[in-house]
Amino acid sequence: MKYYLIAGEASGDLHGSNLMKELKEKDKQAVFRFWGGDLMQEQGGELIKHYRDTAYMGVWEVAKNLRQIFKNIAFCKKDIVSFQPDALILIDYPGFNLRIAKFAKQLNIRVIYYISPKIWAWKESRIKRVKAGVDHMLSILPFEIEFYKKHNFPIEYVGNPILDAIKNYQEKNTGDSFLQENNLGDKPIVAILPGSRKQEIENMLPVMLSVVGYYPDYQFVIAGTKTLGESLYQSYILDKSVKILYNRTYDILSHARAALVTSGTATLETALFDVPEVCCMRANWITYVLVKQVIKVDYLSLVNLILERPAITELIQAELNTKQLRAELDSLLEGEKREKMLVDFQYLKKLLGEGGASKAAAEYISKVMDK
Repeated sequence: MKYYLIAGEASGDLHGSNLMKELKEKDKQAVFRFWGGDLMQEQGGELIKHYRDTAYMGVWEVAKNLRQIFKNIAFCKKDIVSFQPDALILIDYPGFNLRIAKFAKQLNIRVIYYISPKIWAWKESRIKRVKAGVDHMLSILPFEIEFYKKHNFPIEYVGNPILDAIKNYQEKNTGDSFLQENNLGDKPIVAILPGSRKQEIENMLPVMLSVVGYYPDYQFVIAGTKTLGESLYQSYILDKSVKILYNRTYDILSHARAALVTSGTATLETALFDVPEVCCMRANWITYVLVKQVIKVDYLSLVNLILERPAITELIQAELNTKQLRAELDSLLEGEKREKMLVDFQYLKKLLGEGGASKAAAEYISKVMDK
């Protein structure tokens, strides 16, 4: 079978790579062409566009880059026609992928959406575009089932692939040489996860770093993304004690005492590593005002959305400042709030299930393709 996959950010690259690995087990003749990143490229096939060139965060940023986005859409359509895949596998990234889904459906290409777009959070009207362009929807979040049931659209819950990614990491990393290899010393680590997009780094990293001087007994380690370039991070690091490690997020989390995390998939990853955290979010003001008018969920972090309550604190826009960030970090390092959060994380794991999402998704895809 020939598979065309589209992932538009780092998390999609991770989940796409694991899905490709499992598809190869099911289909020895699998041929891949894709939009994604380094992890997907490691699985073979041909990388057409890297997510670092296609990820735009926020309404204002998207508006500024509309010309390039439409060029990318046009190019993608032509590339699909040229490749003639048996299946189009879309991974989140709804603004782009739902357009491509409709186009592919018109060509009678089987369209499979792996990792449902978050239309339950905003733009619920996109369900019409889902119905018009998607043949099969695969979910990784248990609460999505009720949403799609309400709209009479079938969906398959396959489990959450982050569980698999963490399990694979832990099986391969049984030693404890990480601290020594990276000269991290004996001080407890506070992890800083500022996001995987340039705009997220610019908006979040400066305020995250503003608390460093108040914690001389801890060491702060930034989980960086190499593809964004080292100069972007270094321009914000004023305290020489701050370390930055690229593409080592799981290593950092497995040794962290607490974490400052940009909203998104990373909040769930941090919780599954049992690291108490505070969720941080600051966007361009125009973007924030526009999004606030249409967003329909009570929380930003996946942890709170799945638990349906504020298990972790979310500091949004003006709330994300040095004073409040310090207060939250104090409560994460020691005390009752820390212990309560760790208990909540155990319940979170029970809700997500046993894992095996990538394998279950590959089995489902193989089954429908055989039909």
